[in-house]
Amino acid sequence: MKTLAIFCVAMICLTAPAMDRWSALSMIESGNDDLAVGPDGEVSRFQIRSELWPGGDARNAQDALAAVRKIMKLRLEEFQKKHKRPATDFEFYVLWNAPGEIDHPSQAVAARAQRFSNLVRR
Repeated sequence: MKTLAIFCVAMICLTAPAMDRWSALSMIESGNDDLAVGPDGEVSRFQIRSELWPGGDARNAQDALAAVRKIMKLRLEEFQKKHKRPATDFEFYVLWNAPGEIDHPSQAVAARAQRFSNLVRR
């Protein structure tokens, strides 16, 4: 019985659909919690730093998604211009969480970036 249960869980994990980058980012940053406020005042499900928050309702998932897309559009364009290729999922997360570490992310950022990549790739 225990072996069957383990097999069923493994099959569910293997067949689970991949997340898009925005869903995975929300999951990693706040567990999809629209009311989340980080230790440094980060807001929304994406944990956007207060100085980057453009206004609107941080508790509204659509406002938060619009804000994060705008922020990341600029970062991704800069990355592509510099590196002559699109960012990988790993690099996407680093660009979000610690853009200054894009070439050499810390262990903590790299570990979260790997978890993010795994969610997107699944």
